[in-house]
Amino acid sequence: MKAHARLTAELDGSGRTVLRELRSMVPLTLLPKRNRAAPATVHLVNSATAPLGGDSLTLTVRVGPGANLRLCGVAATLALPGPHADGSRSVVSIEVGEGGNLEYLPEPTVVTRRARHTAEFAATLDRGARLRAREVLVLGRSGEPPGRLTTSQRVTRAGIPVLHQTLTIGDPVLDASAAGLAGRRVLATELLLAGEDPVPPASGEWWSVTPLPAGGALATALAPDAVTAAQDLATALACHRGS
Repeated sequence: MKAHARLTAELDGSGRTVLRELRSMVPLTLLPKRNRAAPATVHLVNSATAPLGGDSLTLTVRVGPGANLRLCGVAATLALPGPHADGSRSVVSIEVGEGGNLEYLPEPTVVTRRARHTAEFAATLDRGARLRAREVLVLGRSGEPPGRLTTSQRVTRAGIPVLHQTLTIGDPVLDASAAGLAGRRVLATELLLAGEDPVPPASGEWWSVTPLPAGGALATALAPDAVTAAQDLATALACHRGS
């Protein structure tokens, strides 16, 4: 299955954020929340079982200058093996104009047994743009070893690289090591770009806040389950906001 969904948010003549383009394609279904509050809110729903091995899914999001958009997930994504040996691939491509703001908050991705999935996140921001982006990875369903996942994040702002990292999970030895996930089943990260000033680092037993050279911060939490990961990530974010 191949699918490409598109979402564009812009300011109208009254200064309100409106959705200029809202194009779903199964299994990527975009459902706007009908209200006049800011930010404009859209829910991302998987309307079919996906991604399966062999699937290629792309989501393109554009936020115009000054616009304010919140894009939320509804349920966890299951990366599943397909009938053949092919892997699956998902791409999220984001552009945020000057003074624009995007919150991209999908639900967790569960890497099931025998799955082979590649997830790519790329964001281009103009100067003064703001971005909050979350990623939660769960290694297998309960009592199940994970498949293999490669995830990458590439973010630039005003032409300056902000973050470029790639992570591969699914190797039992590496995942169990201190250099990997230390045997933890859930990895949660949140990228926060709201200004260009550096923030001080902070850390706890299983969470950290890492300042980025071009401004903003990356919060990370390792946990045995998604609930604990969310709590630790919230602790990290509270430290960041209090800095």
